[in-house]
Amino acid sequence: MSDTTFAPSAVPQPIPLGQILPWAIFAGLLMLLAIYFIGAEEGATSLISGMYVHEFVHDARHLLGFPCH
Repeated sequence: MSDTTFAPSAVPQPIPLGQILPWAIFAGLLMLLAIYFIGAEEGATSLISGMYVHEFVHDARHLLGFPCH
């Protein structure tokens, strides 16, 4: 066998917070919007008329523990 070892020449650099922050805020807003549609989009707080959104996210509501019926 040979006695070679792996010596990487490139060291990973951390990503600056200034580059991560806008994407983290965007992802957080998308998650809040998803939680709203899954958890509260029915009844008095409904933004979209009808039961289409409720039926579309019905299984996700049960999976996340939101009661719906």
